[in-house]
Amino acid sequence: MTRKILKAALLQETDRGSRDANLDAIEAGLREAAKAGAELVLLQELHNGPYFCQHESVDLFELAESIPGPGTARIGKLAEELKLVVVASLFEKRAPGLYHNTAVVFDRSAAIAGKYRKMHIPDDPAFYEKFYFTPGDLGFEPIQTSVGKLGVLVCWDQWYPEAARLMALAGAELLLYPTAIGWDPNDTQDEKDRQREAWVTVQRGHAVANGLPLLACNRTGHEADPSGTGAGIRFWGTSFVAGPQGEFLAQAGTDQRELLLAEIDMQRSEHVRRIWPFLRDRRIDAYGDLLRRFRD
Repeated sequence: MTRKILKAALLQETDRGSRDANLDAIEAGLREAAKAGAELVLLQELHNGPYFCQHESVDLFELAESIPGPGTARIGKLAEELKLVVVASLFEKRAPGLYHNTAVVFDRSAAIAGKYRKMHIPDDPAFYEKFYFTPGDLGFEPIQTSVGKLGVLVCWDQWYPEAARLMALAGAELLLYPTAIGWDPNDTQDEKDRQREAWVTVQRGHAVANGLPLLACNRTGHEADPSGTGAGIRFWGTSFVAGPQGEFLAQAGTDQRELLLAEIDMQRSEHVRRIWPFLRDRRIDAYGDLLRRFRD
């Protein structure tokens, strides 16, 4: 079987303190990725600013922008200049009072190739996203690009096997997750390790269960709680690329900015699905209870 190699890059970044500084860092990272021969670049969740969902404030809706808008214009211009497929992540203002956490894909062009609105919205301590984001309404539809059909999901979606499965059933050739996840600095080291390993493990499981490569790009660094009531979040980095059997193709560190590069054999999914035909053996006649909240 002929190998078709895709060189991908994940830009694991810290918050640089302002929108312009973050976009400058992204531009430098995209240029570095292009120079290294990457064709596809995945950015982290909500990369234009801090992870602002640690507390609830109506003033923070001012961070949102329209799509298309100034953020997509700058990244799209770079995608076209550098001939890159780029997966970006923005706080979308769709209409007054209607906001989404939205991933935007560019295919070597300033034009938007497609977008995905985050479907699963958390509401946990320091992750108060339900205050800010309306759940997505675009479904689980892969986005066609010159490097393949991208199954783009966002952060909290990564805990749900249903999301990855629906992307796979719709023909996705890669699963991609822009992410912002980290520890409470006051947690014990054991608890920190359990949380980070669970995050890695569940996504490797999605790769295995669907026979697809998977890319997860997280942010890194400590971000204080602006309200002063919490300890902030220490984002744990650990961005990674896994192959269709869950094998690590590349993995970043936990505590610094990093451009992670990986070579992905796009033909391996076909081979893996032949020896592990999980899609063939699904009992779709027996899964009706999955549409229920809980089986009492």
